[in-house]
Amino acid sequence: MSMMNAALVESFDEPPHFRSIPAPEAAPGQEVVDVLAVGVHRATKGIAAGKHYTSPKELPALAGADAVVRRADGSLAFVMPMGAGSLAERIVIDPATAIPVPDGADPAVLVATMNPALSSWAALRTRVPFRAGQSVLVHGATGNAGSMAVKVAKHLGAERVIAAGRNRTRLDELTTEGADDIVQLTPDQDATATALAKAAAEVDVALDYVWGPPTELAMRAVLEARTQHTRLLDWVQIGGMGGDTITLSGHAMRSNAFRVLGSGIGAVAMDVMQREFTELVAAIAAGGMSVRPRPFPLDQVEAAWAHQDAPGERTVILL
Repeated sequence: MSMMNAALVESFDEPPHFRSIPAPEAAPGQEVVDVLAVGVHRATKGIAAGKHYTSPKELPALAGADAVVRRADGSLAFVMPMGAGSLAERIVIDPATAIPVPDGADPAVLVATMNPALSSWAALRTRVPFRAGQSVLVHGATGNAGSMAVKVAKHLGAERVIAAGRNRTRLDELTTEGADDIVQLTPDQDATATALAKAAAEVDVALDYVWGPPTELAMRAVLEARTQHTRLLDWVQIGGMGGDTITLSGHAMRSNAFRVLGSGIGAVAMDVMQREFTELVAAIAAGGMSVRPRPFPLDQVEAAWAHQDAPGERTVILL
């Protein structure tokens, strides 16, 4: 029996462990590929901790949620084997789901960037009628996904992007990465509401990575300051760092052209997502946006899991 190295989730209370396991064999309609790089994202860790809706139902299970792979013909592809894992020297894929990676693309940069960029890319491309020249509020802009949302919005043609977040140092950095205005979210609710009202009253889209009570405050501030109440505002729920629920006034909904919707896997048809994966891979490969990879070898998977990414950095495992 042929063996290979992999990272296995053996307990939801522990990081994945470096193990030797049987190499996979392809069933009809499948393809065995060599894995080159895998991203260690927030969602990846959540899946391995049993806290995600795609977490494995039985253990042990292969860790990892995405990968850049080399196919038998030598070409590279990006894959997201939902529920099957990707952190192994070789995995089995459905060829129909493989997203072509352009020649010369850096696998580490690609897996570092795809996950944080995908949420805002999918939201602006598939969930709202966003068009070039509109304005975007990124609520929760100082995390990796939120910071990338600033770049994505600018790449897709936003005329004005307002970055709102807690980390003032990171906010200042975002002014060199595409943010036209910044709002610091502080414990002083009145000051925060005033700043949001001043900067974001007339935005067209809000990409929300926070939710919970901070979003209740932000919604009230923006809607009450709005001067064109019939101008559509789409508020897109993407992340939940501030909580999983909000209380929303019915009056706010009735007195504004205001829509609240979510964006994530399951909110968009898979054929549409495949198209957007392809477009995003091409944009990253062309240098349109990137996250700095922090590489670890597979046999240091436990150290990779424990590493705390710096702003603008993402842990990746190279095989």
